[in-house]
Amino acid sequence: MAATDRLNQTSDILSQSMRKTDSSMSVVTAESPYKVSVVGSGNWGTTIAKVVAENTKEKPDLFQEDVNMWVFEEQIDGTPLTQIINTKHQNVKYLPNIDLPENLIANPDLIATTKDADVIVFNVPHQFLGRIVSQMKGQIKPTARAVSCLKGFEVGPKGVQLLSDYVTQELGIECGALSGANLAPEVAKEHWSETTVAYRIPDDFKGEGKDIDHRVLKQLFHRPYFHVNVIDDVAGISIAGALKNVVALGCGFVTGLGWGNNAAAAIQRVGLGEIIKFGRMFFPESKVETYYQESAGVADLITTCSGGRNVRVATEMAKTGKSGEQVEKDILNGQSAQGLVTCKEVHQWLESSGHTEDFPLFEAVYQITYENVPMKELPSMIEELDIVE
Repeated sequence: MAATDRLNQTSDILSQSMRKTDSSMSVVTAESPYKVSVVGSGNWGTTIAKVVAENTKEKPDLFQEDVNMWVFEEQIDGTPLTQIINTKHQNVKYLPNIDLPENLIANPDLIATTKDADVIVFNVPHQFLGRIVSQMKGQIKPTARAVSCLKGFEVGPKGVQLLSDYVTQELGIECGALSGANLAPEVAKEHWSETTVAYRIPDDFKGEGKDIDHRVLKQLFHRPYFHVNVIDDVAGISIAGALKNVVALGCGFVTGLGWGNNAAAAIQRVGLGEIIKFGRMFFPESKVETYYQESAGVADLITTCSGGRNVRVATEMAKTGKSGEQVEKDILNGQSAQGLVTCKEVHQWLESSGHTEDFPLFEAVYQITYENVPMKELPSMIEELDIVE
């Protein structure tokens, strides 16, 4: 191919990309502005609520201005956390020193927060989702839509289930997912990053301007400092978002042992392969390209293994010999390291389905975390012994 032909081809690709971006960010209006609520107020929950509230304030033709955020009530020096958020406009416990929009309203009542919402954004530790959803049954609009920012799976008698599917099943509302290379403090400080939102348009979609679609979700989450790509592969980004936390524990183990960047890179390589294999084996509807093209895939894996909660907890486990549960209490200020829960859930599912040997890294992380297998055994546990003589 001649140089001019290659330049023309590149120009065409870029032009198509620009047209797609322009289309997704073109003016969108609603017959009746959508009300948005956020369930969860940890550092990531508060950060996403900040992003959403900034957009609802700027787009009155599309969203109602006020965003209600459900807060598990706590006392901070004798003052309710909700009162502090609503008067000082900071979440002093979970996202200190970050100013929040005044149209973000903290509410300790879950039902009052969500009952009139058209869009519900879930952002709590996933082990609490069942309890929260059970309270919401029959208490929300049947036409509501949802987006899950949770990382993990629901494992039960029905097998391994995406949390977005669990929400849909339990509440009868369509639920998408948001995931990406997003460390909450960096997003909250408005350092540029990107994310992926996945959402399937449901069969009962009422039409543009009457219901939530990809363009509305782009307008809800996209900020100049927080770029959003909206796709339909809910399974792909959910799997990647959950399993990267298990891989991050492995990275934390080798980091805490002082084995350096080479070892961490090896863990990530094996981990990415197992994430893709897990998706293809148990969720064949997921798309392989999601794992390497989207922020929710390899980019999130790299970021999480570089400095997220899970790698911090695992590093401290290696240095101190303490359990993951104890380290979580010691260093996370009430937050959760989701990998500790997810690696147990994944083990339970792989064991029940007879596939533990197909995922040696996931199984090794579980064995180290819960069965007291020495961390120094990790390389031999994931060694590939397919040597051809």
